[in-house]
Amino acid sequence: MTGGPIEWDAESYDEISGPQLSWGMEVLDRLELKGDERALDAGCGSGRVTEELVSRLPEGRVIAVDGSEAMVAKARERLGERADYLVGDLAELMVDDPVDLIFSTATFHWIPDHDRLFERLRAALRPGGRLVAQCGGEGNIREHAEATAAVAALPQLKPYFEDAAELWNYAGPEQTEARLRGASFAEARCWLEPKPVVPEDPLRFTMTATLGAHLARLPEELRQPFAEAVIERSRKPTTLDYIRLNIEARTAA
Repeated sequence: MTGGPIEWDAESYDEISGPQLSWGMEVLDRLELKGDERALDAGCGSGRVTEELVSRLPEGRVIAVDGSEAMVAKARERLGERADYLVGDLAELMVDDPVDLIFSTATFHWIPDHDRLFERLRAALRPGGRLVAQCGGEGNIREHAEATAAVAALPQLKPYFEDAAELWNYAGPEQTEARLRGASFAEARCWLEPKPVVPEDPLRFTMTATLGAHLARLPEELRQPFAEAVIERSRKPTTLDYIRLNIEARTAA
């Protein structure tokens, strides 16, 4: 995943990603599947949602893709020979054979260039193929993001972020539909959905799920203090106001 952490703590993510699993299951439940589709999970993470997708394709096959070697290793540990695996940047995605379905949750907001992303996803789909995804959308964790920006701007921390581009890409539905059509998808429908989360362990959740790209820029001794400062500055330190961008698109038959 371009734009996110260079690597993820896959073990920790696997343990704290209950909200992401829940959202992923909701997206899976929207899918109408015959059971023999060739699918690609774009941003498979530790494989929790991928495992559910695999179970719904008993005569199909799933390619689990992620930019993090640790995440793909965890997914392989979970799924074994039930899936194929690829470590790579989704914005540079290439597959040998086009797939029927690209499925993705909690991933696209880590990728800065959505025009390029959708071009590569379109190229990986067969005629009549579908893209069904969900990611952080416009307004996602806004208050948390403002607290993060304020901490990153502190004099003692600012040098670590001076050359940083936007570390999250929270797009709106209208611009996403336009980008999908610009990438030659024949149909595109997008909408926002609020999904507030109250983590059991706010510090661990924050360090693992939301601040990875920021913490990767810091020396080890500053990472936990950075996350603690973000939580302290948050007006609602125990609630993350997630807003999910749902994406459904199809190529021409």
